[in-house]
Amino acid sequence: MAKKKTERKASNFKEAIGLQSILKSERTDFLLGMVIALFAVYTFVALFSYINTGAEDQSLLEHTRPGEWLNQGKVFKNYCGSMGAILSYTLVTKNFGYAAFFVPCFLLVSGIKMMQIYMLNIWKWFFGLGIAMIWLSVFLAKVLAPLMPEAIFNPGGYHGSVCVDFTENVIGPPGLTAVLFFTAIALLTFVSKQTITWVRRMFNPIKSFTGKASEIVTDKLSNTDSDTTGIEDGHTKLSTEDDKTTNSAKETGKESEPTPVIDLTEFSSLGTKKPNKATAEPIITATPTPTPIKTDGEKLTVEVGKDEKAKGEQLTDETINTPINPLEPFTRYKYPTLSLLTKDENDGKPYIDMDEIKAYNEEIIKVLKSFGIEIREIKATVGPTITLYEITPAEGIRITKIRNLEDDIALRLSALGVRIIAPIPGKGTIGIEVPNKKRHNVSMESILNSKKFQETKYDLPIVLGKTITNEVFMADLTKIPHLLVAGATGQGKSVGLNVIITSLLYKKHPNELKLVLIDPKKVEFSVYSPIADHFMAQVDDDDEPIITDVTKVVRTLKSLCTLMDHRYDLLKLAGARNLKEYNDKFLHRRLNPEHGHEFMPYIVVIIDEFGDLIMTAGKEVEMPIARIAQLARAVGIHMIIATQRPTTSIITGNIKANFPGRIAFKVSSMMDSRIILDRPGANQLIGMGDMLYLNGNEPTRVQCAFISTKEIGEINEFIEHQSGPTHPMELPEPKGDDSEGGGNTGGADMGSLDPFFEEAARSVIVSQQGSTSMIQRRFSIGYNRAGRLMDQLEKAGIVGAAHGSKPRDVLIADEGQLTAIMNQLRG
Repeated sequence: MAKKKTERKASNFKEAIGLQSILKSERTDFLLGMVIALFAVYTFVALFSYINTGAEDQSLLEHTRPGEWLNQGKVFKNYCGSMGAILSYTLVTKNFGYAAFFVPCFLLVSGIKMMQIYMLNIWKWFFGLGIAMIWLSVFLAKVLAPLMPEAIFNPGGYHGSVCVDFTENVIGPPGLTAVLFFTAIALLTFVSKQTITWVRRMFNPIKSFTGKASEIVTDKLSNTDSDTTGIEDGHTKLSTEDDKTTNSAKETGKESEPTPVIDLTEFSSLGTKKPNKATAEPIITATPTPTPIKTDGEKLTVEVGKDEKAKGEQLTDETINTPINPLEPFTRYKYPTLSLLTKDENDGKPYIDMDEIKAYNEEIIKVLKSFGIEIREIKATVGPTITLYEITPAEGIRITKIRNLEDDIALRLSALGVRIIAPIPGKGTIGIEVPNKKRHNVSMESILNSKKFQETKYDLPIVLGKTITNEVFMADLTKIPHLLVAGATGQGKSVGLNVIITSLLYKKHPNELKLVLIDPKKVEFSVYSPIADHFMAQVDDDDEPIITDVTKVVRTLKSLCTLMDHRYDLLKLAGARNLKEYNDKFLHRRLNPEHGHEFMPYIVVIIDEFGDLIMTAGKEVEMPIARIAQLARAVGIHMIIATQRPTTSIITGNIKANFPGRIAFKVSSMMDSRIILDRPGANQLIGMGDMLYLNGNEPTRVQCAFISTKEIGEINEFIEHQSGPTHPMELPEPKGDDSEGGGNTGGADMGSLDPFFEEAARSVIVSQQGSTSMIQRRFSIGYNRAGRLMDQLEKAGIVGAAHGSKPRDVLIADEGQLTAIMNQLRG
């Protein structure tokens, strides 16, 4: 027989009467928070009224008779009655004076926190407001009280006067002034770390006026404050040149206009029977709640698409508590400001022509109906240059019937570039993309001023433009990891490359990123010459950091392959799988710099016209590019190549296999689109920055942002005047390169030997250790020169051949043998 189930008894009184569930209820917290917020407002009104009525109310409160607090004779003049007068007298006269206004401020913050209107750090507010109230009370009692001898109450209250008397008796007025000054600076530093910069400027006025004071490099790696300050300065994204620029940036940041989505489901104007609720049930999608707009008897529902809220204020990364600051010694480098970019005249608002949308809607429905295709629902999403009409076909309609009507719809609409997406990925609808008659350009300022870009955590964020739903579209180059850009002449490839470079410059420090720009056309990348010392990398004997000579491209690519192999050796020694893990170990002092370890920046190689290189050098260029694309991702080397001729002889299978990321601008034929994207679509674009981005799944249509040459010049000029490296990063000498600049590495001729040769040889023999990094540190020379010295020592028979990352064997036992070798070389 089964036992009868007994009910569990309440463990305590609160649980028995349900009090515990009531106290933990969200409704209780909300109501209690509202009570606290209302009491805060009441207290503020009472304090404000006490400033005017305190003279009369204070005399009554100091000699209150029994029952007088009921205020039956209206003897209290405070606007909040006798309770307001008592509360104000207690807070102002008896305690903190005018600083008592901080009390209702804290109560209001507490109420907002409990109501969950804003998620605030209540302890941080309590600490900040508490210190500020105590400080202000003492300050007013010290400074303002002597100026108001006839005031009815001390401006700092009884608390302030007692603190001033006690402190001055112990440390005197100068000590009290010093304590007040230090407390104010400490409180402001707690609120904003920018206070440190202001104080430094105050005590260094020369730097404030000239901006060219000598840079102070802190070498105290164990000092947390200095590291924090350095990283804060270095990682503040979109930082401003001065405080005024910061304030202006905050004022300019506005929320851009969302994408309208227009519901065109009703077909009353066409005589179509209105679908009933059972058959016209809309499909649930990721679109927002619609807002109905009625025009001409038809119900047009305009939906607000998800857009990124613009933020002009400066964003700072969380303090990174690492022993080594990767930005040293250029911690005072400032990132370009948004004021360098031209603000969008339309302020991000897409242009909506309801007459055009309704006309296109009717024509699309007529075409589909003429071919016997019934639809249940139709919506229009207005983008910068394209309007997407989403249709939901009726039951039993084959998708192929709609897909084959692309040319018929284009003919009826008299529009170029009509593209049908059947079906739309992730939605149960079919999309028809129709170009807008009036285009809306996407400015670079509106993209970089978006919250999505400013708060991104991508390692190499590249921003491209806006999608058809007016969302900022960006990607992480380290995840792509290589990008192929193709399209016909004049369709926006060069502007797209400039947009990618600019987005990297706005996010990365010169210590974190180096660029290798290859420009066979000689005019596209010349505008970046001013930032060569900050962001460029080159082989040391090249005349120009921006490579325009096709004959030097192969040598640079082979140099990158050599650097790639060197980095892999370092990763192997460090036990790291990729560049990010390696740098993290180095910054946390788990790698010894004496063994050749160093902080390694990302390197982005950008080739503007790849087709010209293939025609000139052919396989000699393709092979190192393919090798870099296959292996260099883990060591932080990424490639972006662009071409205006997407043919199979240029974009070969070897290139396509190693460049998963594709960007296709408008091309002239479907065959070109298939070569780039392995599918049609690029031939149906409308040009002027209209592009398709592909990385794995279905391509995404994006309107590329626009940046002018003037804006690029101003950005580069700004970077040029910032603290940074004094010369481009040196790439290692290519292996087996004896044709150009490599003559100094071979032979033991005294005329070609390095001046440090004998001294370096003697140092190697004494230490019995031969390595390039050792010579580099010992003589304070660059990596390339140290490598040439090591090659000369090998040719002279002093050291053995290289064994990967291991030190070379020293073949000479004493300095006597070295003297014989040197005499032989001189002879």
